[in-house]
Amino acid sequence: MSAHHPAGPVDPVTPVDGNVLAGRLGALFAVEVTTLIVVCGACGASGALAEAVVELDDEAAIVRCRACTHTLFTVLGDDEAPVLRPASLASIAAPAPKP
Repeated sequence: MSAHHPAGPVDPVTPVDGNVLAGRLGALFAVEVTTLIVVCGACGASGALAEAVVELDDEAAIVRCRACTHTLFTVLGDDEAPVLRPASLASIAAPAPKP
């Protein structure tokens, strides 16, 4: 891993551990998760997680893009110890705050 920002070697950054993400990721997942905005990396469609198609069985929940049916991500395990496996998910974001 490079110690430089992707903008180029002129902009050095200080590497830190993952604990620095607690606030940002905490804010992302502090919202009602069904309102998270997901973007499909295959077709570019975006929408609330609640609008995605989910194929559910005892082992996994496969989350698919409603527009192109590509798998966005899979959730394995149970509610107490879930594991998220990304696939065609380009991004996931908290919804914009309402004015």
